[in-house]
Amino acid sequence: MSTTTHIREILVDLARQYPPALVEGQLSDVRRVAFHISLVISEKEPNRRICDLGGGIGLFSVGCAALGMSCVLADDFGDKVNQQYGDEQFALHKKLGVDIVAKDVISERLDFEPESFDAFTCFDAMEHWHHSPKVLFGEIRQALKPCGLFILGGPNCVNLRKRISAPLGIGKWSGMGDWYEKTTFRGHVREPDVDDLQYIADDMKLRNVRILGRNWLGYHSTFKWVRIGMPLFDHALRLLPSLCSDIYLVGQK
Repeated sequence: MSTTTHIREILVDLARQYPPALVEGQLSDVRRVAFHISLVISEKEPNRRICDLGGGIGLFSVGCAALGMSCVLADDFGDKVNQQYGDEQFALHKKLGVDIVAKDVISERLDFEPESFDAFTCFDAMEHWHHSPKVLFGEIRQALKPCGLFILGGPNCVNLRKRISAPLGIGKWSGMGDWYEKTTFRGHVREPDVDDLQYIADDMKLRNVRILGRNWLGYHSTFKWVRIGMPLFDHALRLLPSLCSDIYLVGQK
């Protein structure tokens, strides 16, 4: 089975194959994406079929494909980067055989065959959706094979930093200009907490549910002391996912 180090090495190589202006951003995301891939990769099922929802042009789908998995990437591709780079941004995805499905996964049906996927993943996307994902998550359950994985990750609305910053009046989720000055707001609409993830797991009737916590934002903090101390803080906070900046639901059909 691929080790985390091996996965990171592959991701670094893939990141360097992106359009030049995007390479630095992809390299900075290697640690996080390697963790995401570690959640789905399987030594017993190396050819797993994965569907990633809302993954944009990120490394996750190409990383899974490079490691031998069959990957479908479903996204509306409406972010600024998509408009700027056009087909060039998907050159690596197409080279590795990632099946790209351009659609709004909330307003349009997935239309996948029942029990046709080994795993569905959705990282840092749900908080951007303007409507309930209940119907979508029901479709996902139908499309999962028995014992298939559903992994949902996003920012924790009540993490430790926000519990400290909000009383100080500096807890805004996004800038005024991002919401007020643009026709379509693509920022965070509603961030979940641990109870929300458990609610979704119960509604989807998932079993062997785990709630995990990580703290990716700390590794990119503007404060040097936070970046230096983050490995220690991160591992300590993982014991209490409700305080982490990033939380994950991992469950089986």
